[in-house]
Amino acid sequence: MRLLGGREHSRTELERKLRKYEEEPGQLARVLDELQAKDFISEERVVESVLHRRAPRLGAGRLRQELQAKGISGELVAQALQQIRTTELARARDVWQRKFGQPPQDAAERGKQSRFLAARGFGGEVIGRVLGGHADED
Repeated sequence: MRLLGGREHSRTELERKLRKYEEEPGQLARVLDELQAKDFISEERVVESVLHRRAPRLGAGRLRQELQAKGISGELVAQALQQIRTTELARARDVWQRKFGQPPQDAAERGKQSRFLAARGFGGEVIGRVLGGHADED
């Protein structure tokens, strides 16, 4: 319950964290089933939480990785990514603006800025638009 009080956890995360405390086989699964039945564990709330906390700073690729690592179903991950797809360019511009603030002056600087945005999970097309300065193409 302490873990769930801090933030939303998926069933997979809780299994991973609590497995070492399981005293008899199947005990953890029964407890998690009970928590899920009482709606203490919800994949939908985990997705909402991750999007709320992480989407302003990350691209769809990185968010997909994080959600999959939490054991979220592929269908929910796809829905979440579809939900944020419309803001991808604006979020990338915001992240880029906070970090760099000015267009790259040479190829080395362009590479550095591209790698930064790619590491945050933004796709090549979005990176090109951000670094190309096509502000009117939202």
